[in-house]
Amino acid sequence: MAVAKHAKRTVALTGNEAAAQALRQIEPDVVAAYPITPQTEIVQLFSTFVSDGLVKTEFVAVESEHSAMSATIGAAAAGARAMTATSSNGLAFMWEMLYIAAGLRLPIVMPVVNRALSGPINIHCDHSDTMGARDAGWIQIYSENAQEMYDNLIQAIRIAEHPEILLPAMVTMDGFIISHGMENVELLPDQAIRDFVGEYHYPYPLLDVEHPKTVGPLTLQDFYFEHKREQAAAMQRSRDVISSIADDYAYLCGRKYGHIECYEMEDAEYALVILGSTAGTAKYVIKQLRQEGERCGLVKIRVFRPFPGLELCEALNRVKVVGVMDRSESFSSQGGPVFAETQATLYHGLNQPNCVNYIYGLGGRDIGPDLLRQALLEIRDLVTTDTHDRVIRYLGVRE
Repeated sequence: MAVAKHAKRTVALTGNEAAAQALRQIEPDVVAAYPITPQTEIVQLFSTFVSDGLVKTEFVAVESEHSAMSATIGAAAAGARAMTATSSNGLAFMWEMLYIAAGLRLPIVMPVVNRALSGPINIHCDHSDTMGARDAGWIQIYSENAQEMYDNLIQAIRIAEHPEILLPAMVTMDGFIISHGMENVELLPDQAIRDFVGEYHYPYPLLDVEHPKTVGPLTLQDFYFEHKREQAAAMQRSRDVISSIADDYAYLCGRKYGHIECYEMEDAEYALVILGSTAGTAKYVIKQLRQEGERCGLVKIRVFRPFPGLELCEALNRVKVVGVMDRSESFSSQGGPVFAETQATLYHGLNQPNCVNYIYGLGGRDIGPDLLRQALLEIRDLVTTDTHDRVIRYLGVRE
C-alpha cells in the first residue's frame, strides 16, 4: 500500500482552482493563454499568482487560442517548460497547432475543461472537444473530480517530459460539473511538488547555438513516415512511464492511479465502462444495486491515450455484458469513440462480452442516478440474452 511521504493540506476548491494551484506549484517557465468558458478561471487565477510575484512564470496574454498554442510551442522549442489551457471551440481553434506540438515532440501540458463543440453553440459539458483530438498525438488523461485534476496535472509534467516520451499531454475535467463545483482537495506542500517535477532540461533546445538544429522543416516522402512511426513508438512507451510515475506519486501522497480504475469488479456479471465525472455518480448507483443483490461493476478509464486495451481486457475478462458510456457522438453510426475502441480491444480478448453503447449527456444534459440505474438494469437483462436489437442507445434524450 502507498504511504504518504508528506503532510497534506485539505482545502475546499473548485476544479479550476485545483488546476490553478497545480500550475502554481509546478511553476512553468511560460504560460500563454486565452480565456474561454469554462476554462477561463484557471488562467485568470494563475495570472494573479504571476502578478503577485508568487511564481516567476512569464505569462503571455495572446489574442486567440491558435496564438496561445503557437506561443507555447515556440517557448517549448526554445527549451522552456511551457503550458496553456483551453476548452471546446478554443481547442478546435488550436487544431493545426496540436499536431505540430506532437510532431515536434514538445512536452507541453495543457488542462482542458471539457465543453461541447458548436454548433449549435453550447457552453456546457460533453467530451466532443477532446475526443475530436484523440488522434492528434497527445497523451490524454481524464479526471473524475477536482482531486484527480490536481494529481493528474502534476503527474502529466513528469510523463510528458520523460526523455523516452517527449509528447504533449492534455489533462481534462468536465466543464462546470467539476470545473466550477467545490469539493475538498488535498494539496501537497509547494516544495514537495517542485521536487517531484524537478528542474526541466529540454534535450533539444532551439536556442542552444553551440548545437544548431532544424525545427519544423518540410518533411516529404523521405522522412515523414519515420517521424510518425517514432511518435507512435513514444506513445507506446508512455504506458510503462505512466505507471512508473504513478508509483512515484503514490509514494509522495498515498493516492495510487492506474490506466483504469476498477470498482466492484471482482464478481461482476455486468459492468459499465466510463470516464470523467459520471464515474462518481455511477459508483453511487452501483453501490445501491449491490445492496439489492445485483452483481454489477464499473471500469473507469483514466488514460485514454495511450488506450488501455490490455487493462480493459483483463478487467472485463469475466463480465457477460458491458455498457460503454460515451459523452460524445462520433457520427460514424458505429457508436461513440470509447465504444469503438473498447469493442476493438475486446475482439482480441479471451472473453468477448455482449456490448451496448450509451450516448449520454451531450451539451451538458444531466445524467443522474435514475438514468444510470436504467442503463445498468438494461444491460443486466442482456446477461441471459445472446442477441439484442439496439447496440447504440441514447440515454436521456427526447426521441
